[in-house]
Amino acid sequence: MPQPNESATVPTDSHSPPGTSPTKRSILSNLGADLPASLVVFLVALPLSLGIAAASGAPIMAGLIAAAIGGIVAGSLGGSPLQVSGPAAGLTVVVAGLVAEFGWQVTCAITAAAGVVQLLMGVSRIGRAALAVSPVVVKAMLAGIGITIILQQLHVLLGGQAAGSAVENLTALPAAVTNVELHSALLGLAVVAILLTWKFLPAAVRKVPGPLAAVVAVTALSVAVAPGVERISFSGSIFDAVALPSLPDGNWRAAAMAVITVALIASIESLLSAVAVDKMHGGIRTNLNRELVGQGSANMVSGMLGGLPVTGVIVRSATNVEAGAKSRTSAILHGVWVLVFSALFAGLIQLIPLSVLAGLLLVIGAKLIKVADIRTSLRTGDLLVYAVTLVCVVALNLLEGVIIGLALAALCVLWRVLRAQIQAHAPAGTGLPWRVTIAGSCSFFALPRLNRVLHSVPEGQDAVVELNADYLDHAFREALVAWEKQQSNGGAAVVVEEHGTTAFSDAEDNSPQRQEPREFPLPPRTSWQAADAAQRNDDGDPHPPLRSILLGIDKYHRRHADKVRPLVQDLTESQNPDTLFVACVDSRVNPNLITSSGPGDLLTLRNIGNVVCSDDHDASIDSTLAFAVKALSVDSIVVCGHSNCGAMKAVIADAEGSAAGLGRGFDAWLEHARPSYQALLAGHPVARAAEAEGFSRLDQLSMVNVAMQLGKLTEHPVTGPALASGTVQATGLFYDICTARVVLVTPEGIEQLDPSMAVR
Repeated sequence: MPQPNESATVPTDSHSPPGTSPTKRSILSNLGADLPASLVVFLVALPLSLGIAAASGAPIMAGLIAAAIGGIVAGSLGGSPLQVSGPAAGLTVVVAGLVAEFGWQVTCAITAAAGVVQLLMGVSRIGRAALAVSPVVVKAMLAGIGITIILQQLHVLLGGQAAGSAVENLTALPAAVTNVELHSALLGLAVVAILLTWKFLPAAVRKVPGPLAAVVAVTALSVAVAPGVERISFSGSIFDAVALPSLPDGNWRAAAMAVITVALIASIESLLSAVAVDKMHGGIRTNLNRELVGQGSANMVSGMLGGLPVTGVIVRSATNVEAGAKSRTSAILHGVWVLVFSALFAGLIQLIPLSVLAGLLLVIGAKLIKVADIRTSLRTGDLLVYAVTLVCVVALNLLEGVIIGLALAALCVLWRVLRAQIQAHAPAGTGLPWRVTIAGSCSFFALPRLNRVLHSVPEGQDAVVELNADYLDHAFREALVAWEKQQSNGGAAVVVEEHGTTAFSDAEDNSPQRQEPREFPLPPRTSWQAADAAQRNDDGDPHPPLRSILLGIDKYHRRHADKVRPLVQDLTESQNPDTLFVACVDSRVNPNLITSSGPGDLLTLRNIGNVVCSDDHDASIDSTLAFAVKALSVDSIVVCGHSNCGAMKAVIADAEGSAAGLGRGFDAWLEHARPSYQALLAGHPVARAAEAEGFSRLDQLSMVNVAMQLGKLTEHPVTGPALASGTVQATGLFYDICTARVVLVTPEGIEQLDPSMAVR
């Protein structure tokens, strides 16, 4: 079955002419863009393929074989329509080591076997799993390869022979400088100079690819002024260079490791390159599993025909996108041009001096070392992983370096994930408790630090434990409970405040697991109230409410002030709320909580019964409405009632002759809500809708009261004109305390706003 992102590559058109498939028509329609793009990519790929072959210690033609096969096979079968494949600098060190250990024909067999592994990975649909590699390790690997290439090619540029390892090349560098072959060095440096200055030349000149221009120009110069320098040499054409693979003579274990190494590195480099190419254009995204199938197929064919390992290459792919390619036809044609040139003009290749290719590879190697990657690893705390991976790739070999880097990256992740932050804070003043803050993953790994910190709290001292855990196991809970009992035996009170996603009590009998994170802007009120009650009993504090508020303020400063501060800095001089929220004074209703609003979002008007006066005007209500509409230009006014409202209870009791009698002022204020009771008796539509939903008579009255207050807003001299003109909108809400859900109230009825209730 085709993948969703692949189905888009085959347009369906019922009006296609007979005998012409939509795919063919698509290829022809894009040929005007793909043909010139393929020529540009070919001109870039030609010198790069030769240079990579030379750096790998492989036959020169092996680079061109891989370039042709990568373009044609991977371009046809791969999942990235604009990625260009061929021999890559990232595998030069690996291939050079394989050639030295096994010989060229066995290396070809390893390449073909690695292709089989890639093909199986793609068929098994684990393409995305191959991306589960720390990017910092990949970047450090590429940088290590770049340094290895530079150390190797410096010897070639100076007219000497490169050694087998980067360390040997580094130690032999002073001798190579002493015995420099001047013509070779100057030719190589000329290539470097041209490539470094190419981007500063006029745009008309830069239409010619820099690597091609540098190789052609310096090669022509060498024929005239340095005919004796060492040049590329081979016999026959690309077809004569075809070499059948052979199996290793023993040492199968090393060969098997080599197969896995080539397959993994080629897969990772190809997939990362494909992801990077996707970011360069707005067309079809890469099918990663199909891309592995294409890369595996190309490596199988390349290995069987004597070519280098093939990967997706970011330099050629970026050139393809920048040249305006529209489909995979460009990559395929570039492979055809490589094949044609290698067959017809192989003699020209033998004019290229080795030092010219060395200069080209020096620049390629330098581009693999990115300062931006080092800065990123420094900012993200991955510099150690980057440095260790780079050093190990250069000093040991690529496989061992990558394995060590991945192991170190995994250890760093393990350390960051499992390390809990545990600190004890001495009280800032007399009478205040010690504070222990615990954050992160609380497992048995953290027990040594937990015990050390907990025992730094003096015996007999009250303490508050602020637990902000995303994971909590039984061992951690057991240690904390044991310390809590020890402190209690000494006469101290210990209170555990929970702020994380994992409940402390769950770790007692249940298997530990990470809970789903939940946003909850308010701290639980019971913890500090319980601690306050215990403290008041001991101290005989005559002002318990004030003490509770002060403890809450203390907790706000400790837990929330730093988070609130950035939200209010822009509100220091002015406010710009978009809504006036009219609510009851009931303490259970929190407008900011139920509307997910923050500081500066709501202008709040609260009174008994959330009423609006429109006849005998109340100065506080009139002034608030005027300030909201005329001074702050709010967009909306919300009237919010709530369940089990005391004011509505009083209205019903008054109508039934059983009012409690809270004073003349209270009775007079209820006059504003009595019309709502009459509307309830008259069968208001809101009351009927609320009754159908199962709400009590008391809550029906609260909803009707909201609808009535909305009507009063339309009659008010301040809000009426604004509502009529449409500059302000009015909305009614009802907060059901027992379910913590909000219901929309309109003059015609009610509507559930909770999606889980609306679909019921």
